[in-house]
Amino acid sequence: MWAKHDRGTDGWLPLWRHMEDSAAVAGLLWDEWLPRGVRRLIAEAFPEGEADARALAVWLAGVHDIGKATPAFACQVEQLADVMRGRGLEMRSAKVMGPDRRIAPHGLAGQVLLGEWLEERYRWPSARTGQFTVAVGGHHGVPPEHGQIKALYEHEELLRFPGPTGRVWRQVQTELLDACADRFGVADRLGEWVSVRLAQPVQVLLTALVIVSDWIASNPDLFPYFPDGAARSDEERVAAAWRGLDLPASWRAEEQDASAQQLFFSRFGLPAGAKVRPVQEAAVGLARELESPGLMIVEAPMGEGKTEAALAVAEIFAARSGAGGVFFALPTMATGNAMFPRLLGWLEELPGVVGSRSSVHLAHSKAALNEDFAGLMARGGQVAAVDVDGSVDSSGQQQAAGRRASAELVAHAWLRGRKKAMLASFVAGTVDQLLFMGLKSRHLALRHLAIAGKVVVIDEAHAYDTYMSVYLDRVLSWLGSYRVPVVVLSATLPATRRNELLRAYAGRAPESAVEEGGEVGEYPLLTAVTPGGVPVVRCPQGSGRATDVELERIGDDLDVLADRLEGELVGGGCVLVVRNTVRRVLETARVLRERFGDDDVTVAHSCFVDVDRAAKDRDLLGRFGPPEKTGGRRPAGRHIVVASQVAEQSLDVDFDLLVSDLCPVDLLLQRMGRLHRHRRGEGQSERPERLRTARCLLTGAVWGRADDVPEPVRGSVAVYGRYALLRSAAVLLPHLEGGPERPVRLPSDISVLVQGAYGQAPVGPESWAGELGEARVRLEEHRADQTERASVFRLGEVERSGRPLFGWVAAGVGDADDSRTGRAQVRDSRESLEVVVVQWRDDGSLVTLPWLEADRKGRRRGGLVLPQDQPPTAFAGRVAASCGLRLPLQFSYAETLDRAIAELEQLYVPAWQGKDSPWLAGQLILALDEDCQTQLAGFSLRYSRFDGLEVTRDRV
Repeated sequence: MWAKHDRGTDGWLPLWRHMEDSAAVAGLLWDEWLPRGVRRLIAEAFPEGEADARALAVWLAGVHDIGKATPAFACQVEQLADVMRGRGLEMRSAKVMGPDRRIAPHGLAGQVLLGEWLEERYRWPSARTGQFTVAVGGHHGVPPEHGQIKALYEHEELLRFPGPTGRVWRQVQTELLDACADRFGVADRLGEWVSVRLAQPVQVLLTALVIVSDWIASNPDLFPYFPDGAARSDEERVAAAWRGLDLPASWRAEEQDASAQQLFFSRFGLPAGAKVRPVQEAAVGLARELESPGLMIVEAPMGEGKTEAALAVAEIFAARSGAGGVFFALPTMATGNAMFPRLLGWLEELPGVVGSRSSVHLAHSKAALNEDFAGLMARGGQVAAVDVDGSVDSSGQQQAAGRRASAELVAHAWLRGRKKAMLASFVAGTVDQLLFMGLKSRHLALRHLAIAGKVVVIDEAHAYDTYMSVYLDRVLSWLGSYRVPVVVLSATLPATRRNELLRAYAGRAPESAVEEGGEVGEYPLLTAVTPGGVPVVRCPQGSGRATDVELERIGDDLDVLADRLEGELVGGGCVLVVRNTVRRVLETARVLRERFGDDDVTVAHSCFVDVDRAAKDRDLLGRFGPPEKTGGRRPAGRHIVVASQVAEQSLDVDFDLLVSDLCPVDLLLQRMGRLHRHRRGEGQSERPERLRTARCLLTGAVWGRADDVPEPVRGSVAVYGRYALLRSAAVLLPHLEGGPERPVRLPSDISVLVQGAYGQAPVGPESWAGELGEARVRLEEHRADQTERASVFRLGEVERSGRPLFGWVAAGVGDADDSRTGRAQVRDSRESLEVVVVQWRDDGSLVTLPWLEADRKGRRRGGLVLPQDQPPTAFAGRVAASCGLRLPLQFSYAETLDRAIAELEQLYVPAWQGKDSPWLAGQLILALDEDCQTQLAGFSLRYSRFDGLEVTRDRV
């Protein structure tokens, strides 16, 4: 029997050899890599605990390819099939067998053969075999469906040649399965396991472990084919492969007997004399108090150190649950990039990581362009990985960032690619990676294994809409079934949303006390629940930091805004103006520059190429960040930053005055978190005298009289919906009308405002009731539509009865990954076009954008020539790829999208499409002229390093 064949060299691998290899790998993965919590969960189902569980995992990995001992598989390589025929195993040729072979893929064939063997050898009822055999049937990523199983039973000739020769096939299949049972130590256990019920989460984990074992054992660089591979003994072969793989072990956290103050000082290096904040201390205390790790929701003001609290809780949860890593999920790529160095800094101080090798990953589609991550890749393990998922491993093209750590943190070469990367121990990335766990897709079991072995931290939980929440709630229910510890972070959550999260994870409705606690505005607030448990609530004190923000509404006329700012900035000062759309950002910046000059106005929004966006964030942090980090770069005179929602989160910036478009109140509070964020002198004495009181000017609406319903600007309604904007305006009305006597008090007003805006009680004047009612009807229709659409490909509920995983991902989406189309499956957003921006020169050459700064090594990046007759250098290709840009909403509508793609494809450079150009292959290229302008699909595009992309519709 043969299992693998290399058509190029005629090398091959016997089936028995691949079975041995796979089983040996599974044993090593179980002993040295699989987190303790995962092993413990599997072991609970068995009478002899972990000994039984390990034996089962090794045996399933050993028998996973038994379906290759069938005519349907063996006929594929004629010269090897002829050898088998010579030993009495008759079979038709692949050509004669024809398309019927598709009825018997070897995974499904193996599932059927193993089930038959269990029934015949051990008298298992057929109804009990599927929960074990599905790991064999699903080892190529999709568990079989009932219809596929039935169809194969109707074509037995695909499993065994008809007639007397069929007995020889059956004899060989039985002989192999008998040998596996003896060799892998389950022959004496199978009789007792017939009474075991494997909940679906356990079936998923076993299937994933078989997949990983198979992928490693299928790598010919680790496990050479015959005849060369026959030279070593079994033990030498496996030992050499494991050394070559050099897979970092999972983290083994140990609970520290230290106070919260000691813990935070050792992990995060608190300044001398600094004390841990009450919320942080309470979170550590609650994590230690819980009977077992579970879900903890941390609601606290901006700037209270929630990130550090989450990492401290994750360490405690990991030690108590046996988790082998941490996944930090963030709303965007930009926030993921910002979190990654903070994660690395924590790891460099973390026991169990310091002095050892740990695998680290940045999980989003542009991670390879992040210099911190590129540095890890450059020094990570360089074993050649089998290209199981069709992804390009461009590790050889990456450039080191030179980061050195006390712990050896590596982006291991085998743990790259869209299907394996999440298996790394420590991961920061977009929340999409977590939501994919609830999406019916190929190799979903692998994603479940990756996350089941970690503590999960979900940041900015308030940022996810109904569509994403449908997936998040289902994911939480699976995480609860795996007993994965989860930490959810938010400035504050509506009580209804908090309770939905608790219910999804615990599998039961929360106690009424939790609902009441949220409604009355207790804040900060910690809420925790264990799977199947009762919620626990803690209300720690705030840190004592408080800011009163005077709220005032102003008209939406730009000249009025300019006049107002001119008066406010007489003595200097730094102003943040937040607009709800990029178009409003650019319109506002244009008017303000006419009044204040180009040097005193900065623009920040999402429509910058990636490298400019990162530089923009660094510049904002360098000039407007914490006093101890700006080094005197904060503008001494006046300066205005006009930004979109990119200023709401993950940027530790501090301004003297805030101007904001009307937006949902939780987001407005996030924006207020950028106002007087840091202390600048006693009583803010180092700020300009007029701006020592925190004030927010609210615009973006036509206000009218107090009892008139405000009319938000059209762009804001398109982004947030009218109901959310009107509820926000309604709860803010007392502060808008109260003037300096009724400021928004941060943090004490945060929960009150959010619960009011998102609650069910009437708000605002009676004269608003009619329009609020109409807006609510439209919102509920929109939410119902989102829920229905999100449910189409959402994974089913957790099944704990032992029912096999047959059809688990039926009618799914196929492959899911962090691509443009992949993200659209878990986010309710139109498909957006992403392009790489380069520039034409008058001589017809293509170059990288000319203003790009040198890299960390001093290498020039701007104006690099991109030859069109050959692949660009690896460095030039990477620089060009770093100028990725997501085109705005105008290009997402079907007709415009198709036209834009057709026009972009006219610039097709064949030399850039091969494996020698991994950075640019398959990319859409947007080439600007010397003036950084172009036309696309009926729009004029202008790009500036200062203003980003500006789009205007061409006049017909």
